[in-house]
Amino acid sequence: MSRPAIFLDRDNTIIRNDGDLGDPDGVELMPTALEALASLHSAGWPLIVITNQGGVARGRYGEDDVRAVHARTQALLGAVPILDWLWCPFHPTGTVPRFTREHPWRKPAPGMLLEAANRHDLDLTRSWLIGDQDRDIAAGLAVGCRSVLLGAAAGDPPPDVVAQTMQEAADAILGAPPL
Repeated sequence: MSRPAIFLDRDNTIIRNDGDLGDPDGVELMPTALEALASLHSAGWPLIVITNQGGVARGRYGEDDVRAVHARTQALLGAVPILDWLWCPFHPTGTVPRFTREHPWRKPAPGMLLEAANRHDLDLTRSWLIGDQDRDIAAGLAVGCRSVLLGAAAGDPPPDVVAQTMQEAADAILGAPPL
């Protein structure tokens, strides 16, 4: 039987990043991220990161740099495991020909969620997505996930929940009735 999961955007959801981050030394967890993810994990939710990494297409860093940032993030999360790290290196205005195009994994397209569901036998309609951008929410809604937008106001498309912090997001998910 398929199980639900929590899908997480990476930048400004789990770690601080207002630009392209390819240096693991620049990784800093968002406030309450560790505690929130620990509470979700303790409640039995698998955690999966889905992140656009267009900096690869723009030549700002490489694929190994993305993996290094993910490894550093996981090290900071300690005993809170991320089941899978899916990332999209494509961008339509890139400078690296191999990655310069649109791709079904690039949010707001739902390709990373579909891939994760296939890899891990997940029920997307019982899952949640947490992100800080409208494109995150759109990707989740496209496959039937409930969603939490981190920020001050509901976006377009509107999320199920608006939260200021990861802990508020976790509390909302843990308190929501199951589908």
